[in-house]
Amino acid sequence: MAHTTAKAAAEVIPAAPVPAPAARRNRFRRGVTPWLFLLAPLALLITFTYAPIANMIAYSFTDWDGVSPTLHYTGVENYEEIFTRPELFEVFWVSGYYLVASVVQIVAALYFATILSFNVRFRNFFKGVLFFPYLINGVAIGFVFLYFFQDGGTLDSVLALFGYHTEHAWLGTPFSANTALAGVSVWRYLGLNFVLFLGAIQSIPGELYEAAALDGANRWHQFRHIIAPGIKPVITLTVILSISGSLSVFEIPYIMTGGATGTETFVIQTVNLAFRFNKTGLASAAAIVLLLIILLVTWVQRRLVPDDKVDLV
Repeated sequence: MAHTTAKAAAEVIPAAPVPAPAARRNRFRRGVTPWLFLLAPLALLITFTYAPIANMIAYSFTDWDGVSPTLHYTGVENYEEIFTRPELFEVFWVSGYYLVASVVQIVAALYFATILSFNVRFRNFFKGVLFFPYLINGVAIGFVFLYFFQDGGTLDSVLALFGYHTEHAWLGTPFSANTALAGVSVWRYLGLNFVLFLGAIQSIPGELYEAAALDGANRWHQFRHIIAPGIKPVITLTVILSISGSLSVFEIPYIMTGGATGTETFVIQTVNLAFRFNKTGLASAAAIVLLLIILLVTWVQRRLVPDDKVDLV
């Protein structure tokens, strides 16, 4: 009887169908197709990013001068020289000017993004005005402001129109030169942070503003309780970018002053080590140290300010 029941069950429950070869091929194609699209960008990323980083790490353990076809392994001597020469790290004090400027930049970008997120007149025009400097080439900006700050240049001419005549050399002292260069950086990168903040603010549902207005909330209350919490991840991102950018400033000071008058940054110093003093091995070690410092600062910041998910609805 049991044998008959088992036989009947076997007849009722059919065996699982074997996947057809065509179905297996379709699944294989669906799995491989995304990787085919990623093949070109991954090849470019490896070729122009990760391969140079690997070479730089290898050069940092040598005394290569950038020209000689032979490399001599020196171990960690380059890193020992970096950490035993205080003057190599003194240039980080210059980054303090750009760090302060980045605070001004973030505050100004957040202010303009908040104002222009509401319905104000000519807001599209002001959006273009704020974002336009970021589209200009950094070399062009450097030359423009080099003439702007030179003796008898544009700034002195504008001040003379208001009756203020000065013989001050704006790029002649470390304080005024670094302040001027940091101000140029604020003008250039304000538009980037402005666009990031504006996009984040516009992604907040409009119903929240309407409900807050019905409850009697003014613009400040809406910013404090709706906008600021809603764009917290973007604020964290801009702070990380600003700190890393302050530590790795290069373009503007290199073009305008070449690192003279106390405006030399760590990156300018590294470039001079490699191409002026032919110490490519030491310069590679300095670049690795800068990369590690930026990663460490970013990690500490993420630990202190975790990127919590915000739910306003």
